[in-house]
Amino acid sequence: FLYFGRKYGMKHKKWLILGGCVLLVALAALAVILRERPNPWDAPACGDPNADMKPVIYLYPEETMDVSVSLDYDGVLTTTYPAYGESGWAVTAMPDGTLINREDGKEYSYLFWEGESDVVYDMTHGYVVKGADTAAFLQATLSRMGLIPREYNEFIVFWLPRMEKNPFNLITFQTKRYTDNAKLSISPKPDSVLRVFMAYRALDEWVEVEAPAALPQFERKGFTAVEWGGCEVQ
Repeated sequence: FLYFGRKYGMKHKKWLILGGCVLLVALAALAVILRERPNPWDAPACGDPNADMKPVIYLYPEETMDVSVSLDYDGVLTTTYPAYGESGWAVTAMPDGTLINREDGKEYSYLFWEGESDVVYDMTHGYVVKGADTAAFLQATLSRMGLIPREYNEFIVFWLPRMEKNPFNLITFQTKRYTDNAKLSISPKPDSVLRVFMAYRALDEWVEVEAPAALPQFERKGFTAVEWGGCEVQ
């Protein structure tokens, strides 16, 4: 600035200082915008609309059989795997849970879907759990609800990275509100069906919430279908 002041005079120096201040303000504003801009890798959360994340469907027939599965979803399916056909999924299911998709002849472990809807989940009854205790809580609770280790471990490894670093999580398990919004049809009809859907909210501090009256109990018998999924509620 001393050089420019001598060469161009104090009037020009003042304009240079003013221009520098304007540039600093603009850079500071840009930094704020970039910091608040949502990360495209962040998991979607229930808001408006809701994002029902990774419901997966396992099928365990007593003997190898052809099974058709369709979903009457009050919303928009955003992702399915294998691809959801015009009439749903058509697979050959085996007793160990292995599925062969009849459309492409390939093997799958389960049927996967995600979607967006306007459903509002009930967060008035649930469990407030420390983030560090989330894995142990889910392992014990999901097992008590009827998921076997294969199923609850896959549930936990998907959701744990999103939950364990929160100070607390309000965890709820939706029943009729979820199943009414995402009606599942399976043919032949299974002898037993378990649908577990978690809706949770990250909390900065512990709050008092009334616990559910009782967790649903599930007995596997005959041809069994199991589904789990979840959603983060803002």
